[in-house]
Amino acid sequence: QVQLVESGGGLVQAGGSLRLSCAASGRTFSNYAMAWFRQAPGKEREFVAISGSGGRTSYVDSVKGRFTISRDNAKNTVYLQMNSLKPEDTAVYYCAASGSYSYAVSPALYDYWGQGTQVTVSS
Repeated sequence: QVQLVESGGGLVQAGGSLRLSCAASGRTFSNYAMAWFRQAPGKEREFVAISGSGGRTSYVDSVKGRFTISRDNAKNTVYLQMNSLKPEDTAVYYCAASGSYSYAVSPALYDYWGQGTQVTVSS
């Protein structure tokens, strides 16, 4: 069983930055693919970024060049650095872990989810 706890969300003006953190329980964190998803009101949950267990990273096109995912396996933590934020980035951001896949972008392939953290970008 893995528990995920996100932090770092908040209200920021367009062009600003936030860093989200996701702390995971468990002893095999390095074996998990870790990803960030987001869900805006009235929309489906959307893949944002992934740090695969093998180190591969990937991003949805809309955040490339602005967001960076990283992980610290010694601290069982994954981060999402978000720069140049836009109002359309407003959403609840979720951290997710997959023990079955080393790399996956579909939310259906993730076993564990955090409670979510709200990110609001004002124009």
